Amino acid sequence: MSKKNDLMELLLYLVVGGCATLSEWVLFYVFDKVLPHYMLSTVLAYILSTFVNWLLGRILVFKDSGKSLIREIFEVYLASVVGLLLNLLIMWVTVDYLFVNEMIAKMLSTAIVFIYNFLVRKLLIYKRNRA
Repeated sequence: MSKKNDLMELLLYLVVGGCATLSEWVLFYVFDKVLPHYMLSTVLAYILSTFVNWLLGRILVFKDSGKSLIREIFEVYLASVVGLLLNLLIMWVTVDYLFVNEMIAKMLSTAIVFIYNFLVRKLLIYKRNRA
């Protein structure tokens, strides 16, 4: 892969990530208003936005993994477990110890986990395309 293609992938993934982020923030905001604890809201919003991220990423950035869709989704969610744990850790520290507003903490955690998500997808899940 050339540097130009890598840059284009990153730019497209920024669009994908932006859409997934927006969906995660909206879902978190809604869940946080109706559910009893921000951690539950974090988990549900992350799970649903991961699907948005996978779907748009598959359409726009990582077009062919050479795997079945079921296996690909499984790998994305498996990798996302670490992202979710990072998300929860950041939320816990920022909300419970630094007393940051829950929505602001969610935005911060999303930004940090975004980098992890891109690298895992590029280097592990879709590495077959890197010849």
